[in-house]
Amino acid sequence: MRVAVVGLGGVGGYLAASFAKAGIDVVGFGRGEHLREIQKQGIKIVEDQQEWHVDLDARELREAEGIFDIVLFCVKSYDLLESYEGIKSYLREDSVVISFSNGVDNGERLRKLSDVKVLDGAIYILSHIDKPRVIRKKGKVFAAVFGGESSAVEKLASLFEKAELRYKTPEDIKKALWKKYIFISAFATLTSYYDKPIAAVYKEHQDEAKKLLREIAAVAKSEGIDIEDEVQKALDTASKLPSDASTSMHLDFQNYKPVELESLSAYIAKNKTVTTPLMQKMYEELSAKLR
Repeated sequence: MRVAVVGLGGVGGYLAASFAKAGIDVVGFGRGEHLREIQKQGIKIVEDQQEWHVDLDARELREAEGIFDIVLFCVKSYDLLESYEGIKSYLREDSVVISFSNGVDNGERLRKLSDVKVLDGAIYILSHIDKPRVIRKKGKVFAAVFGGESSAVEKLASLFEKAELRYKTPEDIKKALWKKYIFISAFATLTSYYDKPIAAVYKEHQDEAKKLLREIAAVAKSEGIDIEDEVQKALDTASKLPSDASTSMHLDFQNYKPVELESLSAYIAKNKTVTTPLMQKMYEELSAKLR
C-alpha cells in the first residue's frame, strides 16, 4: 500500500513520520526550507517525554510519481483544492483520499472534484513546526476520526493500526466533524482575537468563549447536528491544555502567514440561518488585520 501525505506541517509531518517509522511506504509532500531540511536530515519529532528521528521520502508536489492507494491532505483549508489538483493524476478509482484540514465541508469540496473514494475526517492533535524539519507535539492529545464508505474506512484504519496511532470511526461522521470544529473554530478565533494561548483565553475570557461556542452550536443545529453538549466539553478541554498551547491560526497571525479565517471564523460569521453577533464582530476585526 502506497501512501501520500500532502503537507508536512504539524499534522502531516507527525503522521508521515509515524508512518515511515512503522515501515509504511509513504511519501511526504512539502515545500520550502522545511522540506529541504527533511530531505537532508530526515524529520524529527519532539514530544513531551521523548524525541525521535526518521528518514522520510519527502518531495515537492510537482515531483509526484506512480499511483497512491491513500492520500491524506494535511494542508491549510485554503490550499486543499490546489493540492488535490497537484496529485489527482496519481490516483485511480479505488484510491482513498481524506482531508484533515480544518473545517466541516472539506469532504464535500473534494467529492465535487473527484470520482475516487473520499472520506470525511478530522484529527485531534496539538503540534506545529518548531523549526525546519522539527515537529513539536504538545500534550497527549491525539485521535484521527474518519468515516464514509466502509471498504475505504477499513483501508485507512489498517494504516493507522500499523502505525499504532489512535483512531475512531463513528457512525455519524458529520456530527464528529462538528464536535472538533466547535472547539477549533471558537478557540482559533479567540486566541487570534486576544493574541493569547488557549489557557489564558479560558481563564480571562470564559464568558466570551462560552457565548462563541453557543453560536457555533446554533449553526450546527441549523444544519441538523446537535452538539449543544460540546459547549461545556470544549471549555473543559481548554482548561486542561498546557499553558503555552495555542491554535495554528493564532500562530499564523503572529508569524504573518496566510490564515484559515474563512473556514474557521467566516463559516459561522456569514451564516444566513442564525445570528452570530460575537463571531461576526471578531471575524470583522480579524479581517481588518489582514488588510
